Amino acid sequence: MQNPMTLFELNQLVKQTLDRNLAPAYWVVAEISDFKEGARGHAYLDLVEKTGNQVTAKMRANIWAFTYRGLAARFREMTGQSLQNGMKVLAQVTVQFHELYGLSLNIRDIDANFTIGERAKRKQEIIEKLAKAGLLETNKQFSLPSVPQKVAIISSATAAGYGDFIQQVENNRHGYKLHYKLFPATMQGHDAPDSIIAALKSIEQEQENQQYQLIILIRGGGAQIDMDCFDDYELAKAIAQMRIPVVTGIGHERDECIADLVAHTKVKTPTAVAEFILSGFQEFEETLNFNLKKIERAANFYLTKEKQTLRDREHILINLFKNQIQTANQYLDSAARHINSQCQGRIQYNRREIDNLAGRLQRQAKVLLQQESTKLEGLEKDLNRLDPVFFMKRGYTRTEKDGKSIELATLKPGDKISTYTLTNKLESTITNIEEHGK
Repeated sequence: MQNPMTLFELNQLVKQTLDRNLAPAYWVVAEISDFKEGARGHAYLDLVEKTGNQVTAKMRANIWAFTYRGLAARFREMTGQSLQNGMKVLAQVTVQFHELYGLSLNIRDIDANFTIGERAKRKQEIIEKLAKAGLLETNKQFSLPSVPQKVAIISSATAAGYGDFIQQVENNRHGYKLHYKLFPATMQGHDAPDSIIAALKSIEQEQENQQYQLIILIRGGGAQIDMDCFDDYELAKAIAQMRIPVVTGIGHERDECIADLVAHTKVKTPTAVAEFILSGFQEFEETLNFNLKKIERAANFYLTKEKQTLRDREHILINLFKNQIQTANQYLDSAARHINSQCQGRIQYNRREIDNLAGRLQRQAKVLLQQESTKLEGLEKDLNRLDPVFFMKRGYTRTEKDGKSIELATLKPGDKISTYTLTNKLESTITNIEEHGK
């Protein structure tokens, strides 16, 4: 049996063996995990290797503050990104073994060019996946309205890019009006893809009632790392599958993200998006004015042509009517002469008949007048005999009470009555009433 050793002695042996047999440094390809910065400026992380989603190798690593400051700055300048979890890197490492803390790696350098290539490779893989699914041209199949009336905007309400867009639209010199609604979303960082997808779903839910004609995805400029969220496969898929044209103005000049590729139209900045939409309004107005002038010219041409046609037809009709009127007048003159010759004899015969009838009527009228005059004289005599004056002349009187005949009044002693003769009115008071004639 060998002499036993302490754990510290064993760890020293391991350290010496590693120092003796390993090279001073190695270039290692691995993925960053559990990355964090310490209070003293050091960086602590795990380097892992995966097969699919399964971790097949893992080791602790650190970057000392002096190295980390320069390394991180160079990496950010070259890639536009900071070191972060999930990033695949090519790192120069030194293998360290500490008797207390065990095995770890000290990162001395990171090849930024490798990361750039890996990011481009991953981006290309996503593009190929979208192409295989037939999603790169899906949104481009929809017609882009030249004069959109209702627009859904996905952006951050506090983003400068959103403010620039609204300023440009609201204060355009032509006075064009655009009705829009903001669907707020996170526009950078790891949460951005899910937030933007949620905004797209909200637009879909309102589409039946609101009938949006265009979706605008805008944000202001920023670091390249802030643009990585727009290279997300699920976000690109959601944009491609929207049944409304999507216009992107994500605010970057140098590179084209995957969201731009699947959108209907890519514009560089939010301000450029506003100008793009307003240019559609202006182009539509110019086309409308051109067509109006074209219609006006065509209308004037056809109006002039039709006026000339009418004048020609008017001349033809006037001549035709003159000929017809002349023919008709000739016919009427001939007919009048014929009628006149035919009617003269009839007229003379009728005149003689009328004269005979007039004579008979005069004679009969005299006889009738004489008969009626005799009847009137008889009626006049009868009326004279019914006149009260006729009776009074013969000695009769007429008696009334209060203007009424006493035959219609109920008399009693004391009543005053009036008696009329031919020439006098007698006032009497009844003292006694006796019935007789029964």
